[in-house]
Amino acid sequence: MKAAHSKTILGAATLAVAMLALAGCSGRDGELDEFIAATKKETGGDVAPLPEVKPYQSFTYEAQTMRSPFMPGSPGGNGGAGPSVRPDSKRNREFLEQFSLDTLRMVGTLKLGGQNYGLVKTKDGLVHRVLPGNHLGQSEGKIVTIEPSKISLVEIVPDGLGGYMERPASLALVQ
Repeated sequence: MKAAHSKTILGAATLAVAMLALAGCSGRDGELDEFIAATKKETGGDVAPLPEVKPYQSFTYEAQTMRSPFMPGSPGGNGGAGPSVRPDSKRNREFLEQFSLDTLRMVGTLKLGGQNYGLVKTKDGLVHRVLPGNHLGQSEGKIVTIEPSKISLVEIVPDGLGGYMERPASLALVQ
C-alpha cells in the first residue's frame, strides 16, 4: 500500500511541476505582447535625409610620355641633364684631375697669343695654365669659361639614385 501511495504522490508532484512550467511560459508571452503594443503606440522619430551623392567625374591620365616616378632618373625629372650624362671612362685623365677641387686655387689669368688662360696653383705650389675644355678636380670637372675673377666649370657627380647629374662649380681668384 505504501507503494501505491508513493506513486500517487509522485504523480501529483509531476503534475504540479508540469503546470508550473506551463504557467511560466504563458507569462513571458504576456510581457512580450505588452512591449509590442507599447512600441506600436510610440510616435516615430524624424529620419535624416540621405546625403547627396555626387556624380562620378572620370579622370583621364595624360602623363604617359613623362618619366615614371617609380624609376630612377635625374632629380626634378628630365628637365635636367637627362640620361646621357655619364663620366667618360675612356678619356685620358689630365694632370689637374688628380687633385680635389678644394685644394686648387686660381691665382690669375694670362693672355698669350690672343688666347686667355687661367692660372691654377696646386697644393705643391706649382702653377698650371688651363683653357676652356680642360678638366679639373676629381669629379669630371670641365672648364666652361675663364673670367678675370673666376674659372667656371661643370662637374659630373652621382645623383644618389644610380645615375649622374651635372653640377656647376668654380674657382675664385685668390688675392
